Amino acid sequence: MAIKAITKTFDLEPGKTITIETGKLAKQADGSVVVKMGKTMLLATVVSAKEAREDVDFMPLSVDYKEKYAATGKFPGGFFKREGRSSELEILVSRLVDRALRPLFPDDYHAETQVLIQLVSADPDIAPDALAALAASSALAVSDIPFNGPISEVRVALINDEFVVNPSLSQIEEAELELMVAASMDNIMMVEGEMKEVSEKVMLEALKVAHNAIKIQCQAQIELAEMVEKAKEKRTYCHETNDEDLRKQVKEATYQKCYDVALQGINDKHARTEAFEAVRDEFLETIPEEEREEKEGLVKKYFHDVEKEAVRNAILNERIRLDGRKLDEIRNIWCEVDYLPATHGSAVFTRGETQALVTVTLGNKMDAQTIDGALIEGSNNFILHYNFPGFSTGEVKRMFGPARREIGHGNLAERALKQVVPSGEDNPYTIRIVSDILESNGSSSMASVCGGTLALMDAGIKISKPVAGIAMGLITDTEAGKYAVLSDILGDEDHLGDMDFKVTGTENGITACQMDIKVDGLSYEVLEEALEQARKGRMHILGEMAKTLDKPRDDYKEFVPRIEKMMIAKEFIGAVIGPGGKVIQEIQAETGATIIIEEEGNFGIIDIASSDKNSIEKAKNWIKGITAMPELNEVYLGTVKSIVSFGAFIEILPGKDGLLHISEIDWKRIENVEDVLQEGDKVKVKLIGIDEKTGKLKLSRKVLIERPPKS
Repeated sequence: MAIKAITKTFDLEPGKTITIETGKLAKQADGSVVVKMGKTMLLATVVSAKEAREDVDFMPLSVDYKEKYAATGKFPGGFFKREGRSSELEILVSRLVDRALRPLFPDDYHAETQVLIQLVSADPDIAPDALAALAASSALAVSDIPFNGPISEVRVALINDEFVVNPSLSQIEEAELELMVAASMDNIMMVEGEMKEVSEKVMLEALKVAHNAIKIQCQAQIELAEMVEKAKEKRTYCHETNDEDLRKQVKEATYQKCYDVALQGINDKHARTEAFEAVRDEFLETIPEEEREEKEGLVKKYFHDVEKEAVRNAILNERIRLDGRKLDEIRNIWCEVDYLPATHGSAVFTRGETQALVTVTLGNKMDAQTIDGALIEGSNNFILHYNFPGFSTGEVKRMFGPARREIGHGNLAERALKQVVPSGEDNPYTIRIVSDILESNGSSSMASVCGGTLALMDAGIKISKPVAGIAMGLITDTEAGKYAVLSDILGDEDHLGDMDFKVTGTENGITACQMDIKVDGLSYEVLEEALEQARKGRMHILGEMAKTLDKPRDDYKEFVPRIEKMMIAKEFIGAVIGPGGKVIQEIQAETGATIIIEEEGNFGIIDIASSDKNSIEKAKNWIKGITAMPELNEVYLGTVKSIVSFGAFIEILPGKDGLLHISEIDWKRIENVEDVLQEGDKVKVKLIGIDEKTGKLKLSRKVLIERPPKS
């Protein structure tokens, strides 16, 4: 007997119908739903442990988004032919959902929780990532897991001056603005996206459009949960044991001292940390030694809350930052380019205690990144990698592969810069940028954007405009009606504040952004103020960068490979490649150039790459010879390839031989060809005939020699 599912259907926009279904699949999970739009279906499940582990005082949440290749009728690549480690796209989608969900679990809920979203069926033109957060939140909504949702997420794009919610994959390519926005019914919580130098006003309009669409999805989840018996009563839990008297003692003894430290304007991160820790340790010393070990964990927890409250109040009341700066003041900046002389481009960008060493490498089409996902295929010729080693924060950290945070920060910087990098025929290169963070105290991804701009210009890449990035913060006290917008935030201000809003752009507009909000009720007026303050900060940073390098270098460095293009008729592609690649391999071996051929329509497009201009010319001439057509009555300097009894075969153009008959060698009679010619000899010949049926070439040497007088 078929199982009857519980469903909720709604229209996001005309023609965009979404159905949420539960009670049919994965019923052993605490919550499970299938979200369907067109042929695209996502299965989301959530499971949370009944109890928290004793040593855990945080929310151990894991969110994973996976795309099944069967969803699009494809086989996975590789030897094993099965889905393996998460792709960068899957990790980025997982991060978007994680950042939207995590703030809404109760602060005292510490049970290990796993959210898994799987793409099980895919319409080739529907972007499934825009439905992932809806699926995850719906699974939580129909479960008994405590969660202060629902939330959802949409993509909003500006296409032909109109906002489109959850555009198709083909529409996204035309967008002037593309934002992923997550929100609850009342508050925007997360924003990430890229833009083609749009204004702050346009971005705010996009957020409002997105939030209106999200409210529809949140209401649908509320109505769905009301139909599910299990969701009507959330589980009870007790994951914390507190000592309210101790909490009060910690606050009374340390609050003012923390407030005073916050106002000292200590510029050094480690010195500032030590100053706060000294206040905490001083209080610990007042606890009897026999009780100290038992209470130390709670003291540290309560002290963290006191430190946070004191720092926030100091900023709100005194309008002075932890390092002594004004609210809109940018830390000291210094830059240097061409720091690494052997690289194609390099820059050091330092802002306060955050430093990025950025390199640029220029390659050919063979170096492009291959994208072979379940839904998206193709190649990427602009890549940015971000590395965050432990020493950048003075910590010991084992070296593994890139963490999710590194992939996310690298993606943000890549999206910020790709808007100004030339494309198509204006850029023959595959470009790889690597940002190695050497010091970190806030805004390392934005340092990567600034350093990336300088390194690109140092490499001679003709970017349209320099790009800079800034991270904005926010401290709020909703009860008192106070708030402070902070420019160029420190790591501490990110941790203790209510917002981390990264904005990148040129002098003309925004190119990318990423925002996480940790406070309810953030008004659009405050966001507008933050964006304007970010614009002013960005202009200041661009000015500081321009003091080091204000435009791309006139040319690439002498050791950078040059790439020249050739176009040949389609029928000659095989001749240039040769049987089994023999000809093209010979050209590359002889000239030292790298040759790449692609077929486009009726033509072959050839890229010839080498750091030696002479090798490029040699390769070009060789290819021209292969693609040239022999012309009747033309004179050629040919090479004797082989000798036979009745004459010699002469190569007059690469791959094109003709017969020089023994009677055409000289006016005088020749008995033995080898008396006149040897293999490898260079000889001038004239093309005197082309067989119409076979295309065979008939050559003559004697017509180029003066005929002796008759005796």
